[in-house]
Amino acid sequence: MIRKLSVSLLTIGMVAGISVVCQAKPQSLMTRHTRDVVVNGQARFLNRMPATQSMRIDVVLPVRDQAGLDNFLEQVYDPSSPIYRQFVTVEDFTNMFGPTQEEYDAFLSFAKANGFTVLGGSRDSMDVQLKGTVGAIESAFHVRMGIYQHPTENRTFYAPDREPTVDLPFQLWHISGLDNYAFPRTALQRRAPGGHSLATTGSCPQESFCGSDMRAAYYEGTSLTGAGQNIGLLEFAGFDIQDVDTYYKNANQTLTAAITGISVDGTPITCFFKDGCDDTEQTIDITQAAGMAPGVTTVYVYVGSSDTALLAGMSTDTPLPLNLSSSWYWPGSDISQDYPYFEKMAAQGQSFFEAAGDDGKWEGTETYIPMEDAQVICVGGTDLTTTGPGGDWASETVWSDGGGGISPDKIPIPSWQKLPGVITSANKGSTVYRNGPDVSANSNFTFYVCADQTTCTANLYGGTSFAAPMWAAYTALINEQAATNGGKPPGLLTRFIYRLGLSTGYTTDFHDITSGSNGFPATTGYDLASGWGSPNTDGLINALAP
Repeated sequence: MIRKLSVSLLTIGMVAGISVVCQAKPQSLMTRHTRDVVVNGQARFLNRMPATQSMRIDVVLPVRDQAGLDNFLEQVYDPSSPIYRQFVTVEDFTNMFGPTQEEYDAFLSFAKANGFTVLGGSRDSMDVQLKGTVGAIESAFHVRMGIYQHPTENRTFYAPDREPTVDLPFQLWHISGLDNYAFPRTALQRRAPGGHSLATTGSCPQESFCGSDMRAAYYEGTSLTGAGQNIGLLEFAGFDIQDVDTYYKNANQTLTAAITGISVDGTPITCFFKDGCDDTEQTIDITQAAGMAPGVTTVYVYVGSSDTALLAGMSTDTPLPLNLSSSWYWPGSDISQDYPYFEKMAAQGQSFFEAAGDDGKWEGTETYIPMEDAQVICVGGTDLTTTGPGGDWASETVWSDGGGGISPDKIPIPSWQKLPGVITSANKGSTVYRNGPDVSANSNFTFYVCADQTTCTANLYGGTSFAAPMWAAYTALINEQAATNGGKPPGLLTRFIYRLGLSTGYTTDFHDITSGSNGFPATTGYDLASGWGSPNTDGLINALAP
């Protein structure tokens, strides 16, 4: 259970595991860990890191039988398959595709023999969280940890000088925490004075939109509330529950869902502005999720400092939340470093929504993790108009700052985007690489926000970080209806919505956004500015949970 941070106990001690490790030929890892600026000399080397300095890292073991997992995912999402929607449990996934007990125990022996302290992780989560000195890291992984001058920022950073190797008879997948070249950031923007139109039909102060207005516009119903469902939010910092309470007080609404913080790696769950911590994003995620699905049992706020530790926790927790959202994106040394966790979530029937970003069309050399990943549901931005406070959907255009485009990292196009009619000359998408976003929702500077225990704001913040938790909560409505009718959750929605988008029921399921641009044009049907569009009342719910 993640919130207890339990660790598999080392039962084989210092017997065969250690002797095997000592005799093992060094193995390279399956992902990249060096930074281009270090390898090509663009970042000036300053000096070695002190050998006695303490560091925390998260070591991820690979999935077992990758071909078998890929085949399982194809079958479990195929309506003609006998295992259609027969998703596995966390325990089943471990037994079928996770590291073997022998491999996991061997790595624990290796870590202990090299002077590391085990802080967390489990075989189910496929990772081991370690604390050790720089000297231990250099010795165990055959690297040299250096301090470098950042080439574009006025600061230094640390990083390894070469790819790590490990003296084990099997490969490891990835090590998080070996550098701080770049930091996670939110898909959130603050409006420039006079730069954008403001909301005029919202229910919150100054006619700004509450989360409940998004529910009224996109669901337009009352029977489904998310009852019996849980929502999981990925956060790189904690939150102050007083900000959530202030939001609901000023909106004249009542919060019924429990808000529970879970630290996956010891990162503080609380975030106070007086201590230099900003909880704007975290509060937005909570209020948007609870606004769309006010009857959910619990909104779990997963807090951590490592992407792999966060995804490990969200894919292993008890109870397992099916509706997941991230409004952050993070730098990575390898675009595929989180791939095993997104596959794990898809196999377990979880839906992971990721904000598409707020810099318009994807371009340049920036690595977009994880919105580019084919196994996440990428959420773009729109500008929504409603009929009035708590009113229905009236119209919608593309939000010009919303992210989307063709994968800059050349992630291969997934099978569902290869369906005839998805990529067209009109939408200018790629037939070779992953296209985004998949869906979209309101992201304009039209929301009410309370954060940092200061004066709340109206019509000041926008971003696809508002849209991602909306979609996770809307999926909670889908999963509620499925559970009520004895059905199974849809899981990774992209496996279905592309077929639905090409069907005659498309406009019943989605609001097709056909005007505006983020650098790519909005078109009829799928496009790289709004995906398939925003949810249309209960049409999509009935299509995915009949």
